[in-house]
Amino acid sequence: MNGQAERPDKELTEVVEDESPAEARKQQEEAAAEADGPEMALAAAEAKASENWERYLRAAAEVENVRKRAMRDVENAHKFALERFGKELLSVWDSLEMGLTAAESASVESLLEGSTATLKLLEKTMQHFGIEVVDPHGEPFDPEFHEAISMQPADDVEPGSVAVVVQKGYSLNGRLLRPAMVIVAEESAGE
Repeated sequence: MNGQAERPDKELTEVVEDESPAEARKQQEEAAAEADGPEMALAAAEAKASENWERYLRAAAEVENVRKRAMRDVENAHKFALERFGKELLSVWDSLEMGLTAAESASVESLLEGSTATLKLLEKTMQHFGIEVVDPHGEPFDPEFHEAISMQPADDVEPGSVAVVVQKGYSLNGRLLRPAMVIVAEESAGE
């Protein structure tokens, strides 16, 4: 038994001898930190949570500001989308008013000339904003761009084509605003 009792003592002294003073100090500091650790860890976690909450509040406020700004921009875009178009139409309006004022003392020829000039001004304004006339006289009937109101025999155009344009249609940048109201040619009874 003596041999067994001596052996553990030797292991303890060997372990104590293997530790350096720096390692021992480090272990003591770790033990002291473990005693203060839960309180310090809690304080650090609370500080981090507070910081994250502040970041969240700032981000939420920024998102709300961006949402409000976007809504205001969309509202203004709807409200003032036709501003340029309206400004261009004012010259047509002015021309019509001048024609009406001049109608009291003007000749038929000058009124016709003024109306033609006003119509050209309106056409130029419409083209400037991408509005094109759909005038399909003589073209094959296309239900996407034409609205047939009747059919009649016609010798000057092929059957199934537009014989008469009752009302012109209009498209905006390729999208139909109003179809052209047309009369479609059908085969003559003599054929």
